[in-house]
Amino acid sequence: MTNPNYMLQLQNVTKRFGGITAANNISIQVAEHEIYGVIGPNGAGKTTTFNIITGVYNATEGDVIFDGKRINGLKTHEIATLGIARTFQNIRLFNDLTVYDNLLTSCQKNISYNFFQGIFATKKCRQQEQEMAVVCNKALEDVGLTAQKNMQANNLPYGMQRRLEIARALITNPKLLLLDEPAAGMNEEESAQLSAFIREIRAKNDITIIIIDHHMDVIMSICDRMSVLNFGTLLAEGTPGEIQSNNDVITAYLGVDE
Repeated sequence: MTNPNYMLQLQNVTKRFGGITAANNISIQVAEHEIYGVIGPNGAGKTTTFNIITGVYNATEGDVIFDGKRINGLKTHEIATLGIARTFQNIRLFNDLTVYDNLLTSCQKNISYNFFQGIFATKKCRQQEQEMAVVCNKALEDVGLTAQKNMQANNLPYGMQRRLEIARALITNPKLLLLDEPAAGMNEEESAQLSAFIREIRAKNDITIIIIDHHMDVIMSICDRMSVLNFGTLLAEGTPGEIQSNNDVITAYLGVDE
């Protein structure tokens, strides 16, 4: 049953690849404006779950409900248009473009002028490009990359590349942002800065965030609630404190019984 208090609901979602079950009867409910964590050992089914939410994979069974609407079977661009954006574990920037131009690529859905209007720089074209410039410059300011606006993306420090990727997702004005391993490859200081940055994102943009990460310092410090997956199955759900003291979770991570 759809609950209007939740931004996202996975209802008994299963995904099979031939004889392999990558996600098995998973039910998760994420409240509006919540920062929600999905954790688990390697191969637990975390990224598969993200791929089901974003339409990369169709669920074999179960329903995905976003903002009150069943989105099973929709194409990835249709789901994005509804208001879901994501980042990836491996940064996917246009390395040869500037920071600004990387953001500009995410504004293309707002363009309605045609090829010839662009060639001749008509009034409509100029107006829309000015509007996109305002949006991009605000996004740069929000993520602290204004000074790096004209820098080539692959010349940014690693932490700033992560910020740029998140900014590119935010510029689509999503209701739900999925962050896949945003702290991957970061040191302790960079992880702490990222945690503060994600909290700022939620506050400034009034959005819901779901985050996958192996950095427990990040997950435990920013998440309101979380789910733990293990071998494609939902193992536990609760607050960070409840998860940290759950014996099943400890066993799954450490391979020992408490």
